[in-house]
Amino acid sequence: MDWYPGGDETLQYRTGVHFAAGVAPRVAGARWFRDTGRRDIQRELQEQAGWPEGPEFTVRPAGERAARRTGRVLGVGIPAVLNVVANALGGGGSPFGSPSVRGRPDEPENEVDDFPVLWADPGTVARGAPWQLDPSRRPDTYRTHVALTERRLVFLGTTVGSIDPADVLWEVPRDTVAELRRMPYSEGESDVRLTFTDSSWIRLTAMNPDDAALLIRHLQGAVGSLQKSDLTEGQRIRVDRFVRDLPKNAEPPTFTVLPSGIVQVCCEVPAKGAPGLYDTHAILMDSAGAPAQPRPGDL
Repeated sequence: MDWYPGGDETLQYRTGVHFAAGVAPRVAGARWFRDTGRRDIQRELQEQAGWPEGPEFTVRPAGERAARRTGRVLGVGIPAVLNVVANALGGGGSPFGSPSVRGRPDEPENEVDDFPVLWADPGTVARGAPWQLDPSRRPDTYRTHVALTERRLVFLGTTVGSIDPADVLWEVPRDTVAELRRMPYSEGESDVRLTFTDSSWIRLTAMNPDDAALLIRHLQGAVGSLQKSDLTEGQRIRVDRFVRDLPKNAEPPTFTVLPSGIVQVCCEVPAKGAPGLYDTHAILMDSAGAPAQPRPGDL
């Protein structure tokens, strides 16, 4: 791993994140940066915080929204198109799997008519968010992560394929965080909104919905982290066997103890042919290292 906290704190969880983008037809693929008067502050961020220039998005007119909606169905593949046909014919469910966009907008003003990913007046915590979180401003090979310790959230930047230490882009104390909330109206339900105690916030996309859920649960203290040295002998044997069967380029495993006491072991493996993306491999085990099933409240 390319970043470790100091000796007086423990890494509890780390996952890839970046600024989210809209999925509703009017704002699909767009993101804005607003103050609490809903004024666009992109120019301020460029002039005062040194952000590089980024794209200028506009809300799409009605005609283009309709075309965009049709194109979106075609863009997510044949199964989605067949699901649309099945629904039109009155079939129940989606025989070929659901499209990647799920949920209903919780806040139409921020998810349908507009899509701010940074909501902050001058001097508020969210104004410190790094521009590297914006995929539209950073190099294609650059990725951002958030690392959670018992004291802080640290935002990191890495270059795909590099073995150099990660860039520490921004950090905030945990006691400045008021809420980390799941935002279901998003690609794969992977969006979260990080709200600070001064009511400023940023909207992020995690690597996948499981990472979004685990980040929230770690921040809430609903799950805990373990080191390999904390495991029982049986658990360590099981983990060694699990890791041995993974590709050689797998990241070191992370260990999460769920509310029932079951331990979840996760390894991230770089996805083939998709730089910067990862496949998550995971197992659940009991105190002896035997396979276990999640219990109510675990996931």
